[in-house]
Amino acid sequence: MDMTSYRKEIDEIDQQLVELLVKRMKVSENIGRYKEENNLPVFDAQREREKLNTLAALAGEDYENVTDTIYPLIFDVSRSLQFRILKGTSPIYEKITKAIETTDKQLPSHPMVACQGVEGAYSQLACQRIFPGANILYFNSFDAVFSAVEQGLCKFGILPIENSSAGSVNRVYDLMSKHDFYIFRSCRVKVDHCLLANEGVRIEDIREIYSHEQAISQCSEFLKTFKNVKIVPCENTAMAAKFVQESGRRDVAALSSLRCAELYGLECISESVQNNAGNFTRFICITKELNILPGADRSSLMLVLPNRRGALYRILSRFNALNINLLKLESRPLPNSDFEFMFYFDIETSIYSDEFLHVFDDIESAVAKMKYLGSYTELV
Repeated sequence: MDMTSYRKEIDEIDQQLVELLVKRMKVSENIGRYKEENNLPVFDAQREREKLNTLAALAGEDYENVTDTIYPLIFDVSRSLQFRILKGTSPIYEKITKAIETTDKQLPSHPMVACQGVEGAYSQLACQRIFPGANILYFNSFDAVFSAVEQGLCKFGILPIENSSAGSVNRVYDLMSKHDFYIFRSCRVKVDHCLLANEGVRIEDIREIYSHEQAISQCSEFLKTFKNVKIVPCENTAMAAKFVQESGRRDVAALSSLRCAELYGLECISESVQNNAGNFTRFICITKELNILPGADRSSLMLVLPNRRGALYRILSRFNALNINLLKLESRPLPNSDFEFMFYFDIETSIYSDEFLHVFDDIESAVAKMKYLGSYTELV
């Protein structure tokens, strides 16, 4: 046989496979209707395990890995079809549909918003992009911002979650699993770091440079040019500028924004010293109650997966089966656990699509724990 003959044989087999797959999916839909009528759960873990073992035995030792790879995806697609028949089985589904109906369609004009840092912080810029007329309360730490929202002291909180150069803000991700909140909106802020010092200070006078650890990372190439200079991390870039001004010292400087130079009467020694000109930080706006504005097309989830082979792959295959785009995947170790991880997902799909409303039904059976963090629009 030549290549043309082999390909013809493959085409004939594929035609049979597709016909059988369609037939299988139709039977799966009938099973879904039966489960709906008889109040039976969609997911039957024992049945799936037994089925995979049977299929592996049929395939034989040489090809059992093929059935182990292909059939979990077929099961996922079949289950998705059944969940579309059993509408609204998940409590999260009900919470989301209610929030879509009841959320005020207008942004509040003068909300109380919690930000980490002091006047001039990048979180303030993010806040003013989302709420131009916000009343801002400043807090020393990210944890305090979460707590202020959780306890009702502020309606909203603004937190940095990732930077285009330095990556994720790990401390915020760790706190996300600890606190109860929802993401209301997100935005990206252009970040330009400048070296600021008190009036008359020369670059050769500097012995200490203060800034947030993310800013230090974002300006690493510039900082390498300083010899015998101590780099000191602090809570916030604006706090660094404020410290330099209040200290009155002529041997210290801060990596901060030009806005902070104006606010605190500092001089800019070097402008735009970050590694990349296109340096953006993404901020999230959190709130205690679930609110979903019209047009939301981005959602965030936190999942703890069972500690077994292929667990993450099976979640990803579910998103694929539902035709949902994955924007971000971040893993963080769970505190007080032995090598267990929390996975953070950003997914892209309209809140009005059937795929979105049923994604929670579809993945709930495959995870040890699921936390829905909200659906929102990102300002760019």
